[in-house]
Amino acid sequence: MDNGNGDGAEIVVVGAGVAGLSAVLAVAQAGHDVTLVTKADLVESNTYHAQGGIAAAIFDDDDPKLHAADTMAAGHGLCDPKAVEILTREGADRVRQFAAAGVHFDRDAEGHMMRGLEAAHSRARVVHAGGDATGKVLELDVSAMVRDNPHIHIIEHAFLEDLVVRDGRVVGVRLLMDDDSADGATQRTVPATRVILATGGAGRMYPYTTNPEVATADGVAAAWRAGAQVADLEFYQFHPTALAVGEHFLISEAVRGEGAVLLDEQGHRYMKDIDPRAELAPRDVVARENFRVMQRQGGRPVMLDVSPMAKENPDLKAFLARRFPTIDAYTRSMGFDWSKEPIPVSPAAHYYMGGIRTDLDGRASIPGLYAAGECARTGVMGSNRLASNSLLEGLVYGRRAGLAALADGDDTTWRPEPFMNSVTGKSFDDAPISLSTSFAGQAGAAVWKRERIQQTMWQGVGVLRDADGLGSAIDALRDGLSAANGQIVSHTDVDVAALENRNMLTVGFVGANAALNRTESRGAHARNDYPQARDEWAHSVAYIQA
Repeated sequence: MDNGNGDGAEIVVVGAGVAGLSAVLAVAQAGHDVTLVTKADLVESNTYHAQGGIAAAIFDDDDPKLHAADTMAAGHGLCDPKAVEILTREGADRVRQFAAAGVHFDRDAEGHMMRGLEAAHSRARVVHAGGDATGKVLELDVSAMVRDNPHIHIIEHAFLEDLVVRDGRVVGVRLLMDDDSADGATQRTVPATRVILATGGAGRMYPYTTNPEVATADGVAAAWRAGAQVADLEFYQFHPTALAVGEHFLISEAVRGEGAVLLDEQGHRYMKDIDPRAELAPRDVVARENFRVMQRQGGRPVMLDVSPMAKENPDLKAFLARRFPTIDAYTRSMGFDWSKEPIPVSPAAHYYMGGIRTDLDGRASIPGLYAAGECARTGVMGSNRLASNSLLEGLVYGRRAGLAALADGDDTTWRPEPFMNSVTGKSFDDAPISLSTSFAGQAGAAVWKRERIQQTMWQGVGVLRDADGLGSAIDALRDGLSAANGQIVSHTDVDVAALENRNMLTVGFVGANAALNRTESRGAHARNDYPQARDEWAHSVAYIQA
């Protein structure tokens, strides 16, 4: 048992993206054993698929305070200044640390780290690895460090079914193990005095997403069922430019940073009419306008034209293959030569700003539970994530969560205080949204297939929203969740896919309620019936308490 300073803590980290890897390394490098649980292979995560890079103020013409100001501006009033200050200050240290440890960041002929400019950044501060394969390189390099550390015990192909809670605190995780036996998956309970959730995002709630198959809201849903507070679930970031054919492959923001422009089907560059920053406006601005243009075009995609890059790169084909090797290979595999023709793109679900509500060290509202990375609401992202801050958040807050789990005693608790309104300087005194988590369901209720979940979310809780669409989505998702819970309780045809569907229905339902409650437009949350921001909502969020 714990002796009061964490020395006896049994620590389990769920999730093997950059946040989870940072957490286990922080624990293990202190000489403490830790268990890492991952849903698929160790390297399969949102991190692995991240293209854009890592934003860090590590260059002579930059400063963490400038990076913080850009982050706050992109977050449209909902970022926690303390959380952002930690992100940008410690983030620069973490990038330097991992570069020194051997992460293969791109460097010029003199060995200096290369950098790029992305939307809403006032400086070129985004470092890359492998061109447009930053997440893959980071995941492979850091997971190798994890495998080499004898204090880290890895459990692969283990699905988080639920948290185990006893006497009001988390005491373990219940896993569904893929043991390759004829009987299929088996249950296993792993005891823990500290659980760190780093389970990533929820993009598979939508039919169009840049996220991998594993992004099914598992950690947020498990925390919600356990009674943890979640916040900001109305804020889902839709990336403006995913390839509009195939698997909606992400076309990195860095492509626009290098000079690519957006065109409608008449060849008009419309973003210059919308924002002085044009294609480098914040993601929420560009995604909404892309969506509106597509609506005017009968749903047909907009076009991304890289030809302006030829001014500085006469051999455009060679430049694209070198600078964006992953995107170049994929677009060509789909039959496009983007060095000669624009490619069709559309918005796609990309990143969840909301999640499990935490303090600045990753503590959730249930003792023994911590969260980091995309599944956590740390206060960094606000209502719209600044480009290339996600990997940075995982590096910084994954480490902080690991260190806190190690240092905390069994009696350590975090009691969330009311959110503060940056306009009035007073706490936000609206009542929280209180929703039942039972939804036991009726016998024989039709269980939803995943396509129905995705279409319901896209139509009612998508890029543009209104009360009618949100209300319809809430009613439908309530029925779907009730049926899914009934299926789980009756143990009929329950497998990982069924549990994932329940998780997405849970988070989709809670998120839709939050979106209906927020009667304004701010950041990634855009309502046609409330198009303006309201000061009384500024820097305050209605959290949802089970």
